[in-house]
Parts: sequence; C-alpha cells; structure tokens
Amino acid sequence: AQAAASCREMRDAVVQLRRRLEPSFDNLTFEGSHKGSQPFVLWKNRQYAAHRMRFDPQALRVQDAGEPPDPEFAALTIPAEAAERPRYEAAFARFCRVFPDAFYISERGRDYVGKPKAEQEKGRLLSAGFHSMMGYFRDDRPLVELILSPAERQELDGLWQELDFIASAPTRQYQGFLWFERTDSRYMRDPEFDFARAEDAAATSPEMIKRLATVYLAKANANGGSEVAIQAIKDFYHDINGQLRWVEQARLKAEPSHLEALLDFARRAYRRELSTAERNDLLAYYRRLRADDSLEHEAALQDTVVAILMSPHFCFRLDLMTAAQTRRPLTSSELASRLSYFLWSSMPDARLLKLAANDDLRQPEVLVTEVRRMLRDPRVRALATEFGGNWLDVRRFEEHNSVDRERFPGFTDELRQAMFEEPIRFLVDLIQNDRSVLDCLNADHTFVNDVLATHYGMDDVQRGPDQWTRIDQASRYQRGGLLPMAAFLTKNAPGLRTSPVKRGYWVVRRLLGERIPPPPPNVPELPADESKLGDLSLREMLAKHRDHVACAGCHDRFDAIGLVFESYGPIGEVRQHDLGGRPVDTQATLASGRPLSDWTALRNYLREEREQEYLENLCRKLLSYALGRTLLLSDDLLVEEMRAGLVADDFRFGRLVETIVTSPQFLEKRGRPEALAND
Repeated sequence: AQAAASCREMRDAVVQLRRRLEPSFDNLTFEGSHKGSQPFVLWKNRQYAAHRMRFDPQALRVQDAGEPPDPEFAALTIPAEAAERPRYEAAFARFCRVFPDAFYISERGRDYVGKPKAEQEKGRLLSAGFHSMMGYFRDDRPLVELILSPAERQELDGLWQELDFIASAPTRQYQGFLWFERTDSRYMRDPEFDFARAEDAAATSPEMIKRLATVYLAKANANGGSEVAIQAIKDFYHDINGQLRWVEQARLKAEPSHLEALLDFARRAYRRELSTAERNDLLAYYRRLRADDSLEHEAALQDTVVAILMSPHFCFRLDLMTAAQTRRPLTSSELASRLSYFLWSSMPDARLLKLAANDDLRQPEVLVTEVRRMLRDPRVRALATEFGGNWLDVRRFEEHNSVDRERFPGFTDELRQAMFEEPIRFLVDLIQNDRSVLDCLNADHTFVNDVLATHYGMDDVQRGPDQWTRIDQASRYQRGGLLPMAAFLTKNAPGLRTSPVKRGYWVVRRLLGERIPPPPPNVPELPADESKLGDLSLREMLAKHRDHVACAGCHDRFDAIGLVFESYGPIGEVRQHDLGGRPVDTQATLASGRPLSDWTALRNYLREEREQEYLENLCRKLLSYALGRTLLLSDDLLVEEMRAGLVADDFRFGRLVETIVTSPQFLEKRGRPEALAND
C-alpha cells in the first residue's frame, strides 16, 4: 500500500510538472483572414504535434541571487550560472522525451477560438479542429516512437492511408476549405476567386489547386500576411495536393484488383466458377459504362454489381432446373449449391466452392466429410428453422397474434419469441450433436431462457432473457421433447380456449404424416371462449360434435390424442382448471380402445405403436425438402434405405442426411417432365 501511494505521488508530480512545460502557440491571422482557416489550424496542429516530447525553455525560471525560493516553481527553477543552464536544459529535455505531454490525440476541439482544452468540444474523434468542415490530423508521434513495434507502426500507417483511400478524406477536406473560405471566412468572396467552388468536381485537379494557390497567396501578401502565415498557406496547398494525388494514384493502381474482386463476387453470387465468356461479358459491361456512359470507376463497379444481383444465376436455384431430356449427374458446382441450400439454406462457403472447383466434392468420402462438417457448423440453424419450422408448422409463429392479450397479459412479444426459439434450439442441438431422431418424441429435456422458464414454472432456473440452457429431467415440469412445447400448444389453440381437435390433428398430421380430408361444409364451430361453454365442458361439446356421422370418422383419429393436452392452457401453460373453472380431464380412449391418461401416456403410445409412422413421415419430409420437389413412387426405395440406415445407426440424424446426399436422387438431375416417362 505504501509503494502504491508513493507511485501515485510520483505520478501526480510528473503530470503537474509536465503540464507546466507545455509550449503554447498563438493563432495566425492577418487582415481579411480567419483564425479557423485550414492553413492556420493545420499549422498550429503541426506545432503542437512537433513538441509532444519537447519543453518550452521559457518555462524555466532562473534563480536570482538573494531571491527566496518559491515552492510552487521549485521544480522549474535553475541556477543563474551560464555554465549550469545547459545541464539543466538537457535534463528537462530527457524528462520530456520520457514523459510526452500526450502519446496520441484522439479528439481535437477548435483550439483557435481561445478556449482552454477543458472547455473545447468533445467527441471530435481524430478531428483536425476545423469548424463545419471534415478533416483529420494525425498526432501520434510519441506513441509511434516510444511504444509501437515496426510491424505495429506499419499497420497504423496503413490504417491512416485506408482512411484517405476509402473515405476520400482529402477531397472532403479540400471541398470543406473552399466552402468555409466563401462563408465563415469570406476570404474568397472577391471576383478573382469565382473559379474555385466546392461543388465543382474539377476544383481538386492539380491545375485548379495551383491556380487558386497563386491567387490566394497574392491576396495574403497584399494584406500583410507574415512570413510564417505565408509559409503555412504554401504548406497547406502543397500538402493537400499531395494527399489528393496519392489517393488518385492509389485508386488507379487498385482498379485491377477491384475488377478481380468483382469477378470473385460474381463467382460467389452465382455459386460456381465463371465461364470465360461470363468473365469477359462482365468486364466488357464495366468498360462500356466507363467509355460510353462516362462513369467513374466506383459508379461503374456499382452498376456491374447490380447487374450481377439481377442475373438469373443469382436470383434462382438453376441447379434445380434442367433443359436436358435425360437424367444426368450434377456438376460439382451444382452439387455444392444443392448441398449448401439443403443444410444451410444459403450459398456454399469458400471451402465447398474450392472443392467444387477442384472437382473433389463428388468423391464419396469427401462428400460425407463435408456433410459432417456442415452439420456441426452453427449455420445448420437454418435447417432447423426452415425444415423444422415448416415440418412442424411453426415457421411463422413469431407473427402469431391469435392470443387475446387482455386475457393473457403474460403472452408478451418476448415470450412468443422464446416459444418459437425452443423447438429451433432443440433441433439444432439434435442436429449438431448427431442425436437420435426419436428424441423429438421421447426426450426428457428441452431448452429455455428466463422468460420461458418463468412461463413453465421452472422457478429454480435463472437465466437472462438471451441466455438459454438445457433442462434435463424436464418431465418434472411436464415438458420434454416436442410434444409439450408451448409453441405447438399455442399455435393450435384458438386464443380463448384450447383445441383438442387442432392439437390432436397436429400430432397425427405433422408428426405421423396421416392424410386426413378437410372437414365437410356447414359443420358448426365450437364456442370460441372456453369460459362461456355453459354447463358442458369442452370434452362434452366435442363428443356432441362427433355425433355428426360426417365428422366422427376423422375425429376418432385425433380427438383422443388432443384431449391429453387439456392440462395445458391456450398459451401452453400448465393448469389444473379450464377457463370456466372446471377441473381439467386428460383421460381419453383411442379408437383402438387403448386408454390414455396424459401426454406421457401419449408419448408411450407413439413409441410403442406408431414409431414407424413417425420415422416414415420424417424420412419423406426431409427427403422432399432436400430434393426441393414432391416425392415420386421411384423414391420409395430410398425412403426404405433411409429407414434401414436409421435402425442400423441408433436412429442418428447424421445417418439420415448422409443417406440422402449420397443417393442418386440427390447427386443427379432429372430430365424434363415430358421425358420422365422414358427415364
């Protein structure tokens, strides 16, 4: 503690002494000029920058004979003897070299207005200190010389050059100078300055800069500008012209690399290598824009990018189309695109494109390796969202608005988003960790954040709204797997009551793949509000509904399944009573006579009696999604192969995908429809 206190004391002494040694510089001005003019502000900036590691000799006080010492200036007092002064000055020089007044300046206010630094504007990052003008001033010599390595210096130099190159900083600064001199300064309001205007694109040419410098200096000399002020003006025009020319030449040298980047962009946009004709066409289009339309390089590049983005090769999945009469293998680039859009719903990454360009992707071992890599990649979330969301009918649940928020104020946008996220995260975990596809039905875990945990009554789970965690033994909270997730329960409820019909239909249609015809016309609707059912419960109302002969045949297939979810309210909350105050009853009997007591009994039933239907449906849905088409009779053998592969490999999701991507259906492109009969 004592050492720390001593260090702080030394620090304070150094800071106080260094502040007293800082030099100061008066503003430059002469008749008709403005102290905030760029030449003068930049001159003053250069003076400060050059003295960061120097001291002001005038700050040293000579001790007169017989003069009592002044404690306030003791550290700045040197002996009067001439022989001693050089030694003291050398010591102060070393001190200031070790302790610069600043290592770098990150913001600079308008120093020329005469305000102390503490009262100047803040937040003008890397500003030159101009008023109503854009300009940057580099002031970091102590940092560069005392701290940075050669490699770091080179990196910093490159960043400053990038600022000029990308942001056109010198051009903006010079245009600001021309504008300022006509407005705030009024220096250039004389008729001889009319040729130099900020809005004129030619104003930054070397000829125009030289012409303006001549007229500007002539007026400065006539108005009695000092030698220092005249030199500051000369330096300004010389420096700004040099910066403008450097950017001009650097951009000219960069044009070939920009064109190569343009072709690379087209390659990625088209998701394949470009043909020689396509490369030539794009470059020819760019050159026509430059020659015929007189566009600058950047504008011509922008128009060419627009042409690429409007091309059918970017806008459409041409790998799904064919003009051939017969089946043919996919090209490597077509295979890369099909694989990427299957697993990532996006274009191939650099690795896939490289493998396609080298024609390596069609090798079975390479293809399987890439599939496994892609399934572990975070981008596989797109497969969970697009395939899982559409398969399970919750893809647009984030827009679900059928819930009456006055009756269910807990159904906030945050809860709705969390409900949507739960099945997505469940599927992402299943895919990335190559888990069993049976986990969708049988898993005893789920994923929640703080919002969803509160909704589920998981009081012992504390997470932030954006922090998700896996909950094992979720059956403690009547959760686990897909069946009791709030997104499905809420999506299949009208809003003010539950719907055993919709919930049961969702299970048999989405999970088991049953084909159920639409209801006949003129079937009466059940009451919309569960609290207004009267003496009858929803179960009893549904039983009356099944009295219609036209309805019973279908409702017997799913009503009992839906009834086991009655312990979950309209927004998937666990409940003991319905909205009318009646105790919920989850007892149901299937058409086969098997009784169900709750959703866990339903899960056992699905596992024991209908697992094969679930697997069949999943295989068909995933295969159709991967191929981007409706399945045909000829695909049945592949579906059987997918099911056999699942059984042989513990039902792992990865095996399902590998069977698909190594199949002829995935690796080949079918002929035109009129040729299918002969295929």
